[in-house]
This record gives sequence, structure tokens and C-alpha cells, in this order.
Amino acid sequence: MLARVFLTRVVEPGDETCGRWVRERGVGEVARRLREGGPALPGVSGKRWAGLCARASGADPRRDLAVARACGVRFVAPGTTEWPAQLDDLGDARPLGLWVRGGPSLRMWALRSVAVVGARACTEYGAHMAATLAAGLAERGWVVVSGGAYGIDGAAHRGALGAGGATAAVLACGVDRPYPPGHAGLIHRIAEQGLVVGELPPGDHPTPSRFIMRNRVIAALTRGTVVVEAAYRSGALVTARAAQRLGRHTMGVPGPATSALSAGVHELLRGDAVLVGDAAEIVELVGDMGELSPERRGPVLPTDLLEPGARQVLAGLPARGAATAGEVARRAQTSQDDAVARLYELRALGYVERHGDGWKLTRQTMISVRGGRSPC
Repeated sequence: MLARVFLTRVVEPGDETCGRWVRERGVGEVARRLREGGPALPGVSGKRWAGLCARASGADPRRDLAVARACGVRFVAPGTTEWPAQLDDLGDARPLGLWVRGGPSLRMWALRSVAVVGARACTEYGAHMAATLAAGLAERGWVVVSGGAYGIDGAAHRGALGAGGATAAVLACGVDRPYPPGHAGLIHRIAEQGLVVGELPPGDHPTPSRFIMRNRVIAALTRGTVVVEAAYRSGALVTARAAQRLGRHTMGVPGPATSALSAGVHELLRGDAVLVGDAAEIVELVGDMGELSPERRGPVLPTDLLEPGARQVLAGLPARGAATAGEVARRAQTSQDDAVARLYELRALGYVERHGDGWKLTRQTMISVRGGRSPC
């Protein structure tokens, strides 16, 4: 474990060259070679090797563990009981270990988790959808995972917390220093009620490349990724594409076709992503067999309960004015005797009324027709 803690201070997250060294030589041997500063291991230039050795000279894993313990942070290494095995799907880009702040088991929570990600500069619609989806997932017993950032991430975390559910934030910095600073209160609340996770040791700061590499952890950790608002160039799309490469479910929430923040999501939906509009549809996709969303349909109108023959005769009446039974029969493509019988049935139900030799729609039925709700 000390060797892995040491390497989190020396090597950048997602470094596949170092991952290959660890796989082929063992973590202890790699740590020893970097400490000693001898000949470079294969796959790196002399300049890069010198830089790694310089960072290694200042690394103190025991100090990092002591600082972490003081902050209530633990280190979870591959092969331990709390390690989520799905992270192994990342191959040589697998994290060397994860720093975890919070009480629940990371492995158990990851088994039933969904990532909700999207634009930082989101719209009110995007924030509303993220919070609503997250609350619905939390109410169904799912863990909502996101990146703790402004915009969609923050809305998703708040939605889950507001529903009294579980949420986890995966940071691109040390888990002891909340980022962004404006979300210090939110991240502290997540740590109290859920989990704050990161690859970087205590005190380390975020960089643009670390945000990008963080996204692969979000994708691998969860059973599916939902993107709520994203432009063409968006870190949320990086997460979604990583999820696709890993064979995870990828979902998108549609938005206005005129919005630049919908463009990236719509591009995903034109590919292999699945359109979702609520938590039930997400759970149907990522959940266990039998967790189906309810069938969607419009409201049931009284005319829906009529027999097909009666609806056909009702459709044969003009929207205005009266018509004889013969005219109605011709329009309904039935016999006059059948039309008369159906008209009397419809009169008893309040749909039509008789005027001399003719028949016409009642006032209430005409209002329905004018409102765009066809009586048939």
C-alpha cells in the first residue's frame, strides 16, 4: 500500500505507461526504481524519467497517509475488499488507488450507481432536469455519481441529497481540498452523507488534464452515464465516450434544437446513446430484470371507452350543423339501421342530440372538437 500511495504522488492519473510497469514488474519494483533514480524504465524519454525521479525524491507516503487520516480520508487499493472491481476494466489506465472520504463502502455503492454529468454553464432547464433525475434515482435506491463541479454536477448532487439519497463526488484534486471553492459546503455535505473520491493525494490541486482523466473513473465506476446538456466540446462527452468504450450504458436528455448546450447531447443520441426523460427510464436501462418504466400514453378520454362502431358513427357527424341518419351512415361506412342504433346510443351518453330529422353534436362535444380533442 505504501508503494501505491507513493506512486499517486509521483505519477499522473491514467498514465498507461506506469500502469504497464506496475502490471509487468509489480508496484514495489516500480516504486524502488523511481526512488533510486537509476536507468529509465522502458517507454519514457530520459527527460520524462528525470522529471518522475525528481517528484519521487519529494514523495513521503507515510506523511500523506497521516494527513489523510487526520482529515478522515482512507486509501483504497486494488485487491482490497472495498475496491470496485469494475475499475479494472480500465486496464493499464486503472487508478493506482483511490482516496476516499466518507463512511459508506465504495465497492457496495458502486454496484448500484449512475453518473449524471453535463455542462458547467447550464440553463435552468438543465439544472432542473439534473436535480429531478438525481432525486428520482435516489428515491429508487440508486447512488448518483458526478464530479462536484458547478452546473449540472452540483444540481445532480443536490437533487440526490434533497431526496435523502446517496451521492458520490469524484474530484480531480485531493479530496481534502474541495474544488471548486464555491462548492466547499456542498462537498463537505456530500462527505458527511455520501462519498468524496479522488486519485490524487491530500493537498494536490486540479489541472485541465486531471479533469479529463477524472472522467474515466466516473464512467468506469458506474453502470451508466446520463448527459444533461453538453456542447460539442464538453468534458461530459468525454465521460460518455469513455462509458461507451467500457461497454457501459450511455444516455442523453434531449433539449431545444436551437441551444448550443443541446448539440453535444443530440450528437450522442444520433449514435449509440439512449434518450431518457425521467429516472424510471434510466433504471429500466441500467437496472435489474423487471425494473421497467411505466407505459407512457396520453390521458384517457371518455370517447376512448366507446366501442369502435360507435366512435366511427360519432366521427361521421359534422363539427357544425346537423346531418341525417343516412348522411351519417355514408360517412361512417355502415348501414342506416346501424347508424340510427348507434346515434341513439350516443344520445343516451350525451354525445349527440336530435334536431327534427337530423342529428348534431352536443355543445360539450363541440367544445372538445374545437379544443383539438377529436371525439373519435
